[in-house]
Order: sequence, then C-alpha cells, then structure tokens
Amino acid sequence: MIAEQEEITRERIQTGRRVLRKESAMFKSCLRIPLVGAAGVLAATLVALPSQAEDVECPESTTCPTTVTFTVTAEDGLKISVPDAKLIGDGAGGQQITAVLGPVEVTDERAALVATWVSSVDASAGGFTTGGGTPAETIPNTDVLYWSGPATATTGTGTFVPGQINAAAAQSLNVSRTAYSKVTGSGDNSCTWNPWIVVNLPAQAVAGTYTGTVNHSVA
Repeated sequence: MIAEQEEITRERIQTGRRVLRKESAMFKSCLRIPLVGAAGVLAATLVALPSQAEDVECPESTTCPTTVTFTVTAEDGLKISVPDAKLIGDGAGGQQITAVLGPVEVTDERAALVATWVSSVDASAGGFTTGGGTPAETIPNTDVLYWSGPATATTGTGTFVPGQINAAAAQSLNVSRTAYSKVTGSGDNSCTWNPWIVVNLPAQAVAGTYTGTVNHSVA
C-alpha cells in the first residue's frame, strides 16, 4: 500500500514539473513578442528622424555666419501676343491704305542672365487675296509694308530696339523682317509696340475684300 502511494506521489510530481516547464516556455514567448515589436518601433523612429545640420559655434567678438539658400524660378518662358484680326480700311486702285495693326507684346519670363530676344514679322506667302485668289485678285506682299514705331511700354532692364522707327523706315513684308529686339539686359522683361501697316493698292486692283495674314514670332 505504501509503495502504491509513493508511486502516485512520484507521478504527481513529474506531472507538475511538465506543467511548470510548459507555462515557463509560454511566458518567455509572450515576453519576446513585445520586445521585438518595441525594437522595430524604435528602429523605425530612429530612421524617420530628420538629419539636422550641426550648429556653428563662434568665439565672442567674431562674425558667426549662417548659410541661407533660396531659389528664383522661371515662370512662363518667352511669348508674344498679337491682335487676332484687324480691318485696316479701304481705298481705290492706285491709292494707299495706312493703319495701326494693334498692340504687339513680347513677354519674357525666363529670368535669364542674358535676356535678349528678336521678334520677326512677315506676311502671307501668297499675298492678300479676294474672290478666287487669281493673280488679278491678289495684292502681292511686296505691296504691304510694316513699321514698328517706338515702344509704347517696356518693363525690365536692357535696350529695346525698334525694327523700323518711323514711316520712312517701313519695309515690305515679302521677306522676314525684324519687328523689335532686345539687345541687352537680364531678368524678366516685356515690350509693347503698335505697328503700322501700309498697303499700296495697284492701279489695276480688282474690287473686293482682301484677306491675308501678318505673322509675328519671337525667339
């Protein structure tokens, strides 16, 4: 009887030891999980921290500099605006039609160190036509003249030069001409002028409404 009780006691002790070992392993596993998670959060926090420049220390009575940086951006490049359409008048064969075309403006927003440009002008390659555009219904662009005149407004620095300062300097538009130019200066600028169009009507011109284009560009 005593031997049986001792055997039961030994089995209970062994069972208790197995239970304790299992619970101990589970407890250690639970401890490791938050520790690993905390280490990950700490590492992520350390990576996310922004790097900061070191402060400069200077002794008394000396200049202590801080380097400051900023950027000037170019806004909208180089562009030109012109009137969409213009009716410049009428006249009989052998007469002359003279009228202002309307404001032409070059806007330079390149913020360039060398902010120079040239605006060019010419007319329709086929001249100005009416009806079916036959030779008799065409006024050639050699009979269409242009002069820019002085600028009506400018902004920025530099020298703005008209292509044709007055009527005496007017040029035919059968080839590309310089309408206006900027030859010196830097940074953003603009220039507006109101050019004149002169049409020498041939004596044999056929009656009708003539249409063509005056073409400006800038580069």
